[in-house]
Amino acid sequence: MGLADNIKKVQEKIAGYADKAGVRAEEICLVAVSKTVDTDVVKRAYDLGLDTFGENRVQEFLRKSEALPKDIKWNLIGQLQTNKVKYIIDNGVDLVHSLDRLALAQELQKVCIKKNSVIDVLVQVNIAKEDTKSGLYEEEVEDFFGQIAEMDRLNVRGFMTIAPYTDDRTCLRKIFAQTKALYDQWKPQFERFDLLSMGMSNDYGEAILEGANMVRVGSAIFGERIYK
Repeated sequence: MGLADNIKKVQEKIAGYADKAGVRAEEICLVAVSKTVDTDVVKRAYDLGLDTFGENRVQEFLRKSEALPKDIKWNLIGQLQTNKVKYIIDNGVDLVHSLDRLALAQELQKVCIKKNSVIDVLVQVNIAKEDTKSGLYEEEVEDFFGQIAEMDRLNVRGFMTIAPYTDDRTCLRKIFAQTKALYDQWKPQFERFDLLSMGMSNDYGEAILEGANMVRVGSAIFGERIYK
């Protein structure tokens, strides 16, 4: 299938899962993961109606954001190095999904103060405690929120998690349900805590069923890629 068919299929699946979850499809934000995708293909996806794209690497984001329409909402979804923070503040990044450590929070706060800006962020949690993934363990979240409580330039909008790569749908739903419970626990503590980023091409259906309102879909839209 071509790009248009892929997008239509993903959107239809999102609508179907949203209906099963008792929410409107419009409440689910589709982040098209465009890492390693050529700029002209991203432009085609934009022309086909997508407006939110996710990049892993700051350098690739900078190159694409310069060449593509300015109303695209760029999300940074990969681990962010502190020495790259200065390139993203006030430079077109709509949301950072991967706030996973105090040093990064401190650098985001420092650069935002310097540039008189604010940044929307999601706190990345590692519910399954996988060694290969970044993110806070569930029991670390309370201390972390205490550490960043005075960082007024960070607009904490919710959580992001990456589930284990597995075909065990029961396992996936359990991980996503735990993340949703954590989200519900902390939502009342923040002024605007409204985003739960869970689910990728392999598991976004299960994520929506357990309460995700933001999904990060790459290969199901753009096809399998060779990652560098």
